[in-house]
Amino acid sequence: MSRAHAKPQRRKRVLVAGVAVAATLTVGGAIAAFAAGGNNSAGQSIACPKPVIGVAVPAQAQAEVQRELANLDKQIAEANNRLRTSAGEGGPNFVQNAILGPLKDKRVAALNRIETAIGRNAAKPEGLERFAPCGLGQAPAVPAPAATSPKPSSGTGSGTGSSASGKTIECPVPVLQNVPAKAKAEVDRELQNLNKQQAEANERLRTSAGQGGPNFVQNAILGPLTGKRASALDRIAIAIGRVGERPQGLERFATCSLK
Repeated sequence: MSRAHAKPQRRKRVLVAGVAVAATLTVGGAIAAFAAGGNNSAGQSIACPKPVIGVAVPAQAQAEVQRELANLDKQIAEANNRLRTSAGEGGPNFVQNAILGPLKDKRVAALNRIETAIGRNAAKPEGLERFAPCGLGQAPAVPAPAATSPKPSSGTGSGTGSSASGKTIECPVPVLQNVPAKAKAEVDRELQNLNKQQAEANERLRTSAGQGGPNFVQNAILGPLTGKRASALDRIAIAIGRVGERPQGLERFATCSLK
């Protein structure tokens, strides 16, 4: 009699175990599906437009230009790796805010360095920052370069083509509190870098008087300056965050104006 009762119990145990395994597989599959589709970027990659410099690169600038072009490729690779390892993180705007936005700022800075390297030895290319934005799946369309107006040939001074005669670029001073001693050297270096960027922008403003149309200063000087400052301010936040509480919102000090 005990044997007769033993068989049904054994079947019950086998049946319960089978149900448990099936439930585990079902839950595991649901978790995997959620992780793969969290930020709607599974299986996609970041694509960026290839810069068209549009001028002959002087021999003296070749090495620096090639280094920055390689840097652009490295930035894309790093962004795609971030995209791959962050699948499932954040909300619907995660990729734009955490990956594509910072990537654009880095590319603006690298493209501006290319312009500067060429400009030391030849005519400086304009508007390379239009190649900075990237997209998910495919590169966004690149806007046409801004039309430039010739400099006035009459003896009327530097002209007003850029609507910036007698004006200067002014930038907000970042407000930092309780900078840890271990981060002070790096923070001071980046603060000096911000001052240098502003000085370079004002020099560009002075030497380009009369160039371009009404949006020349915004597109060719203030826009790239904002990208450079955003990168420097982000490095300040990272430096402080390594040894203390990372400051938030420093990017609000990135935008400068013409006064």
